[in-house]
Amino acid sequence: MRLWLLRHGQAQAEAPSDAARELTTHGRDEVRQALEHLRGRSLGIFVSPYVRAQQTAALVRDALATDSPLQTVAWLTPESDPRDSLAKLQRLAGDEILLVSHQPFIGALAGLLVHGHRQQPLAMHTASLALLEGDDLIAGLMSLSLLAHPEVR
Repeated sequence: MRLWLLRHGQAQAEAPSDAARELTTHGRDEVRQALEHLRGRSLGIFVSPYVRAQQTAALVRDALATDSPLQTVAWLTPESDPRDSLAKLQRLAGDEILLVSHQPFIGALAGLLVHGHRQQPLAMHTASLALLEGDDLIAGLMSLSLLAHPEVR
């Protein structure tokens, strides 16, 4: 099992709501850097309903030139509980899945999967990409195979 975790790119500081914040031009550039690690892969893409995550996932889908729909799920928001989300994630089919989400959730989920607890979250900057691998999606039994951060420009 390969689980890719992608935090959205840099977003606008202000919007009518947090969920409505859009990617900046810099944020789009950050996401394009992360795409280099995903090229040629066939991924099931699950994404937060927030606008900046949707825009990030659309960039990924376009770069992969796939017609696969983005699957929006409510359990990938910044406030989501990693343990509850892990239970939902375990029910998904696929050998290679990409989650597009937010901090602090995405770092806490990675920490839970690698360490078995949430006290060591993974540092995920905007457009950071992590790859976790393991036989099963079980807390503490996944290994961190890649952690890529965009270059600072």
